[in-house]
Amino acid sequence: MPEMLDLGVYLLAGGAAGFFAGLLGVGGGLFVVLALVWVFESKGIHPSVVVHLAVGTSLAVMVLTAISSIRAHHSRGAVLWQTFARLAPGIVIGAWLGAAVADLLPTIWLKRLLAVFVILVGLQMVSGIRPGSHRPLPGTPGLFAAGSLIGMISAALGIGGGAFTVPFLTWCSVNMRNAVATSAACGLPIALAGSLGFVVAGWGDGVLPPGSSGFVYWPAFAAISLASYLLAPLGARLAHSLPLPILRRVFAALLLLVGVKLMLG
Repeated sequence: MPEMLDLGVYLLAGGAAGFFAGLLGVGGGLFVVLALVWVFESKGIHPSVVVHLAVGTSLAVMVLTAISSIRAHHSRGAVLWQTFARLAPGIVIGAWLGAAVADLLPTIWLKRLLAVFVILVGLQMVSGIRPGSHRPLPGTPGLFAAGSLIGMISAALGIGGGAFTVPFLTWCSVNMRNAVATSAACGLPIALAGSLGFVVAGWGDGVLPPGSSGFVYWPAFAAISLASYLLAPLGARLAHSLPLPILRRVFAALLLLVGVKLMLG
């Protein structure tokens, strides 16, 4: 695949990721991972590192995305910083574990794990089911455990963690506005610890393409970050005027198709 075509796909993937994240609140990191898997396979990158490189690069992109999102939510006073502070240590440890676990998994199993998650997210978006408020927030040990699990799964899949953090917080009687804002803050330690973990895990791997530091591919990182940064505000603005229920179902159908294709290999 020629280099200019590579750049075009990275920009398109980043723009779509930022747009859908701003529009629907989900799908940013997930879209980047799926797009990068396709690009890296097209480029002929060694199959043993394709998914790992896509996940690590997605996490690196999310560092910048998370910082921008945190600033916006903090300016509105929506982040529950005390809750974040009790979740963050577990998230960091879990994200490191997630990177280590992903490194140990063969590509085919990591791809299947990603496929299962994509299908589940698609089904949830179609159904519209959300957890109700059932209990108060647990104490520090409980939040540490929850953060560890959220960080581990999110880092292994290259996503920001909102698909887990928001339902968990709303289940613990946190209102949706604060849950989304606090989840955005939790995306930063996931992205930082996870991307560093993937850099370390892939360091010195002889089949990685030039321009990589471990399992982070910097040319894709630069282009995707730029496009995502520019398109996210557009998605956020259109969220107030477009028919979101219809868009969520279309996006969910796309996720289901991609998930099934990934599962079938």
